[in-house]
Amino acid sequence: MQLSPRAKGKIMDTLPDKAQIRRQPAVDLLMQKVVQGIEDYAGQAMVGVPAEVIAGLADRVVREVREFSEGQGNHLYQLIKIGLGLSSEKNIDRLLERIVREARNFTNADGGTLYIKEDEREALDFAIVQNDSLGVFMGGRGEAISWPSVPLRLADNQENHRNVSAHCALTGEPVNISDVYDAEGFDFQGTRDFDASTGYRSCSMLVIPLRDHEDEVIGVLQLLNAKDRETGAVVAFPEHEVGMIMSLASQAAIALTKMRLVRGLETLLDAFVRTIGDAIDEKSPYTAGHVFRVANLTEKIALAVNNATTGKFAPISFNGDELAEIRMAAWLHDVGKITTPEHLMDKATKLETIFDRIELVRHRVEISRLNDEVARLENEPCPRKEGHPPSSRSVEKTEEWQEIINFLDTINLGGEGLSADSIEKVQRLARITYAMSGMDMPLLAPDEVENLCVQKGTLTEAERKVMNHHVDMSIRMLEGLPFPKKLRNVPAYAGMHHEKLNGTGYPRGLANGAIPLPARMLSLADVLEALTAADRPYKPGKMLSEAMSILEELVDQGDLDGELCDLVVESGLIARFAQDLSERQRDDFFWRGKRYFISETR
Repeated sequence: MQLSPRAKGKIMDTLPDKAQIRRQPAVDLLMQKVVQGIEDYAGQAMVGVPAEVIAGLADRVVREVREFSEGQGNHLYQLIKIGLGLSSEKNIDRLLERIVREARNFTNADGGTLYIKEDEREALDFAIVQNDSLGVFMGGRGEAISWPSVPLRLADNQENHRNVSAHCALTGEPVNISDVYDAEGFDFQGTRDFDASTGYRSCSMLVIPLRDHEDEVIGVLQLLNAKDRETGAVVAFPEHEVGMIMSLASQAAIALTKMRLVRGLETLLDAFVRTIGDAIDEKSPYTAGHVFRVANLTEKIALAVNNATTGKFAPISFNGDELAEIRMAAWLHDVGKITTPEHLMDKATKLETIFDRIELVRHRVEISRLNDEVARLENEPCPRKEGHPPSSRSVEKTEEWQEIINFLDTINLGGEGLSADSIEKVQRLARITYAMSGMDMPLLAPDEVENLCVQKGTLTEAERKVMNHHVDMSIRMLEGLPFPKKLRNVPAYAGMHHEKLNGTGYPRGLANGAIPLPARMLSLADVLEALTAADRPYKPGKMLSEAMSILEELVDQGDLDGELCDLVVESGLIARFAQDLSERQRDDFFWRGKRYFISETR
């Protein structure tokens, strides 16, 4: 039997117009196949049935199939949108909230709970709890959840299949319950008690496992009280939607797993970086804690910039990723010191190599003194009798040699500045010789003279170049690492901490415009820590007032960012920094002519 053109036309009238056909070709193709199927069936089994009846039947079937197909298509479209939204979320709290919210919207559920299972724990922890009717929005960015976890095992170590969420996590299978009050096999006494205390009525429930890429259950999504979209009445969760909810849960698990993996890698990288910093600190007992203190101070300076409400830094605000980048650069700023010889890092005195050569100089001076004494005794016409005091000339000579030793001991310690007179005196002493094994030997070797004449610190120019080479090595090492995009500036920031705004720094001699703010903050932190550090081998930590005076001089000569220094002073950061100094070092200081009272902050 063939449908009449009128009946066939009526059926096809239910199909969309051409514009709709272009938008939904899959649905239209399905409609055409339904029409063809009805036509074939009518021709075989409905002989004698009026064409109008067949047309009405076809119209109803096509309409219902179309509504179902469009509904499924909308669900698929929503799933795609949800998947895209979940995959783009970067905040863990927002992600967890979104998983529950999207699942509730998808199923029109009144409430939802997300449980998370940590790797080693045999329990489900409440992560998110939402309920529209009760106005409950807990977990994530909302009110903290203090409810106890759901154990996966009972006290006798048996699996906890009495709790529906624990059962879902243990079996990895969804559970769809039309009414929890009539459900068998599960203990819903806690749900009944909750309803009794709140006046709520828990009814339909859908519990879905969240599986990661290794097919391990990492969480459970529990949806409560599905509502009819037209009447608002509580209904059971449709069985044909369970598969789609499983798909949504799978997308949520993928997004959560991805975020956990990224966070885990970030945590691992951060821990590894801190370990490197600790290793550098431990390489020398004289710089222990330097990297930690510089990193801590740099981060505080960055936060002070963020908190600035007036002046040059008011419009600047570092986000979380930028702060992490600055922090990592600070932790790695001295990574090149891994290649620096330890005898240079630990050089506590000017004459120190493997040992402090001042002891050799002491022996030479003592030999010279004894030679003088022997010569004097040989030339005396009448040797001194026992108990007879030495001559005044002998005493003077002994005092001269002792004064030489005292002088050399003092300048061997290094310091902030060696006078021209002291350098000249060292050079005079170098011309003194003493006799040993029939040969005249210099009191001071050329290398010792060079070291003793170092004007600042304990390193010679050649040794300082080796020491400064750590910056080049830091840059080379860090630029060889594949930092992710949000950490791509770490090598640049770390490699600029010895640059100066006036262009006299190293290794590249960059000037103000070429040195970004994070590098200037790191440079300030490095200088301030070096001035106040109490563990340097060649000098005690400076008083805060001395350090701030030197800092102001460095600003005046164009080494450091003056506005940044003003900010750390005026924001109170220096006063807080002073509390970590030894009690000896804490004192009031002047900055730009104004006195700042540290004693009041104790």
